[in-house]
Amino acid sequence: MEDTRNILLFSYGTLQLENVQRSSFGRRLDGQPDAMPGYTRTMVEITDPAVLAASGERFHPIVSPSGDPTDEVAGTVFRISAEELAAADRYEVEDYQRVQVRLTSGREAWVYVKA
Repeated sequence: MEDTRNILLFSYGTLQLENVQRSSFGRRLDGQPDAMPGYTRTMVEITDPAVLAASGERFHPIVSPSGDPTDEVAGTVFRISAEELAAADRYEVEDYQRVQVRLTSGREAWVYVKA
C-alpha cells in the first residue's frame, strides 16, 4: 500500500529539528514557513526520557490560545502521512493535545497545543 503524504502538520517547536524528525519519522521533512494566528508561545519542562533523547532539550515550546487574533506563532507546515501523524502523536507528551487550526496561509493543519 502506498503511504500518501496528504496530511498537514504545523510545528513551532522541536518537530522542526532534523534529529527529532529522523528519530520520529525516519526521514527529514520538507516544509514551508507559516504561522498560527491567535496563539502565544511559552515553554514547558519535558521529563519523558525518549523525548529528551530525541530533542536534546529539556524545555520545549508550547502554545495556548491568546484570545487576540493579532497574536501569532511562527513555524513550519509539513506534508506527512497518517503513519507519520501517529508517530508524532507518540512523540508528544501528555502536556500537548493535537487540534486542527487554520494557518495564516489559509491552510488547515494539525498542531500540538497545551492540553
